[in-house]
Amino acid sequence: MSDAATITLRQADERLIRLTPPAGVKVKSLAVREANGKYLRAAITGGGCNGLSYKLRFVGEAKSGDILVCSEGVEVLIDPKSALYLRGTQLDYSDKMIGGGFKFSNPNAKASCSCGESFSL
Repeated sequence: MSDAATITLRQADERLIRLTPPAGVKVKSLAVREANGKYLRAAITGGGCNGLSYKLRFVGEAKSGDILVCSEGVEVLIDPKSALYLRGTQLDYSDKMIGGGFKFSNPNAKASCSCGESFSL
């Protein structure tokens, strides 16, 4: 028996967050290149031009209370607080030279900045 704390991980479906096929392909290729962990953590933090910002990073382990969503073959971790803001969000990716990159389509956002990296409720 291990002394390590047991991690409570909840499972959710793509109604919380959904990756488009191009986003799934890009995330998987970045995960291999960066080799920082098998999970993509999607979070909302304070900051940005509109008050709240999206953050994406790779992590090797889940935290207790995290919510796991599998979308396009990617395991996405979301903390419970961020889940309140992300519900119904679609993450897309475009490789266009101008205006490319990851794009969040969040039905909860009342306003977002032109860069697409921050929003307000």
